[in-house]
Amino acid sequence: MTDLGSDPTQPPPRPAPPQSAAPQSAPSAGFDFNGPTIVVLLYLSSCLLGVTALVGVVLAYVWKGESRPGWEASHYEYAIRTFWIGLIGSLVGLVLLLAIVGAFIWLGVAVLVVVRCVLSLINAQKREPMPNPQSWLA
Repeated sequence: MTDLGSDPTQPPPRPAPPQSAAPQSAPSAGFDFNGPTIVVLLYLSSCLLGVTALVGVVLAYVWKGESRPGWEASHYEYAIRTFWIGLIGSLVGLVLLLAIVGAFIWLGVAVLVVVRCVLSLINAQKREPMPNPQSWLA
């Protein structure tokens, strides 16, 4: 005797896999545009555009005051410190530009700011806090 609802040419349906009680988040395959990443990208784009670092530091100050995940707070502190290192170093380099040594200071400050931005970007993509946000070096 055959079942009227089944088709003998089709394989039997597979049972659904068991569902876990906790929802699982899908791993992110792309670039995560979280707050610290946006700030760092604004800093890096200021190498070409100039003023975007101001927008980045304002966002860092504003977002630092909001309730955010714990790992982001260290990134905002690190980003704010990076801004001030870049600004003060650039001003010192500008003053010393007449003595030729200012060009080397500008180059050193630019390298330091880019390295700090890349380190922050890497940790922001992993959603990990900055190891030492109070440091003045990388």
